[in-house]
Amino acid sequence: MNIQLSIGITSNPRTWPVIGGVVKVEGVDLTPSVLHPSELFWRQLRFAEFDVAEMSMSSLMMAKSKGDERFVGIPVFTTRMFFHTRILVRKDAKIDKPSDLKGKRVGVPEYQQTAALWIRGAMQHEFGVEPKDMEFWMERPPSKSHGGATGFKAPPGVTVNQVPSDKSLGSMMLSGELDAVMFYLVDPNLIDRSTADLHNHPEIKPLFADSAAEGVRYYRKTGLYPINHGMVMKRELAERHPWALTNILKAFKAAAALADRQRVEQAEYYFETGVLPAAAQKAFAAPLITHGVAANRTVLETIAQYSLEQGLTPKLTQIEDLYPPSMIGQ
Repeated sequence: MNIQLSIGITSNPRTWPVIGGVVKVEGVDLTPSVLHPSELFWRQLRFAEFDVAEMSMSSLMMAKSKGDERFVGIPVFTTRMFFHTRILVRKDAKIDKPSDLKGKRVGVPEYQQTAALWIRGAMQHEFGVEPKDMEFWMERPPSKSHGGATGFKAPPGVTVNQVPSDKSLGSMMLSGELDAVMFYLVDPNLIDRSTADLHNHPEIKPLFADSAAEGVRYYRKTGLYPINHGMVMKRELAERHPWALTNILKAFKAAAALADRQRVEQAEYYFETGVLPAAAQKAFAAPLITHGVAANRTVLETIAQYSLEQGLTPKLTQIEDLYPPSMIGQ
């Protein structure tokens, strides 16, 4: 008989096959709750609502570093992005290149969130802009933040101010109280409160005029395709059903493979008609998302290093701190 597990999950092409039951987890019946990641991570960190859940990689490392052993990691990585290419700046703030962020007031939904961790890492290692060089303004209050559940405190030497409850990152950008915002979220959810459309506002521009080109440059230089979300299972369940960890990983690998096949099949028409050059077909067929520790070790070790450098974790997080032995070689 299958075991029954609840799962908190976000919606994207790599998760749809599992959410819809097209790809099943052997021996497990999943009851999915599809949520915005901001809300999902807060609910899981604060209340442990779900048996299995996607999880902020930064928050998972921080929780583990503080002795929180409620969860066991599963190396499923549903979301990746070149986050630093998403920085928005005011046109009148005289920010034309990353080094111009020094001395500026920079908004962020949450200082500890994984997107911000990757952005600060890129700013420091690629452009010489360290966290202490900026003044941060954080939108989420402790009661509705991941940091409120992990005991976040501003790292030494870094200024992190709280956005007043009657304001938001969007309103402060438009009023000129902020010069830039690292990662801007306007999707409705229980946690984030900005609503202004900064991406299409005449007073706002992206830091990188050609974000795709910067993403390509960064990837070719570093080989990093930053991971945002991992996955966890409640420890008590993982210890009772250790086989379920592997079966969940297998299912998400199958779901990612299915999403890749569908993407290629849908693009075949464009290659056949010449809308897309035939030379791009091989690159287009390459998997966008890979799960498992073995295929992602370099990225995982890099984010652990960034977390230590930025004062979010007191010591270097090891792969073995996040995943049980059965997951390490997969």
